Amino acid sequence: MKSNKLCRFQKQIIKIIIFSVCCFILASLIGCEAFVRKFTRKPKKESLPREEMVLVPEEYKPTQDKEQLYRQYFVFWRSWHDELLNSLIPHTNHKKQIDCAQEAIKNLMHLRQLLNLEKQKKLDIYINRLSELKEMIAQDIYGSNYARHRQIAERLRMDILRDFSYPKINKDII
Repeated sequence: MKSNKLCRFQKQIIKIIIFSVCCFILASLIGCEAFVRKFTRKPKKESLPREEMVLVPEEYKPTQDKEQLYRQYFVFWRSWHDELLNSLIPHTNHKKQIDCAQEAIKNLMHLRQLLNLEKQKKLDIYINRLSELKEMIAQDIYGSNYARHRQIAERLRMDILRDFSYPKINKDII
C-alpha cells in the first residue's frame, strides 16, 4: 500500500513538473514584450537629422523713462549706502566696506547723468566726499577709525536724502 501511494505521489509530482516546464517553454516562446523591449538596442540619436540652431541678435532698449531710472538708481544708491553703514562696525570685512562705497559711488554717477547741470555740480560735491570716505576706509586697514567713517557716511546719507530725493528733484531731471 505504501508503494502504491508513493507511486501515485511520484506521478503527481511528475505531472506538476511537466506542467511547469510546459508553461515556462510556452512563456519563453511567446515572450514578454516589455522584457524584449528592455533588451533591444535603441537607435543612436546622432543618426537622426539634427536641426541647426539659428541665433539672431536682438537689441533691447530700456523701456523706462528718466523718472523711473532716477528712482531705481536712487534706491540702489540708498541700499548700498545702508550696507556701507552696516559694515562700518568693528571687526568686519574691510573689502566689503570698500566695495559698498564703490557701488554707492557708481549709482550716484548714474544719478548724475539724469540731472541738469546745476544739480550735477551739487551732486559732484557729494560724490567727491563719498570718494574721499572710500579712500579713508581703504587706508584704514585695521579699522581703528570706524566710528569717524560711520559718522561721515551717516552725514552724507542725510544730506543726499535731503537734497536729492525724488519729490525735490523731479523738476531737474532731463
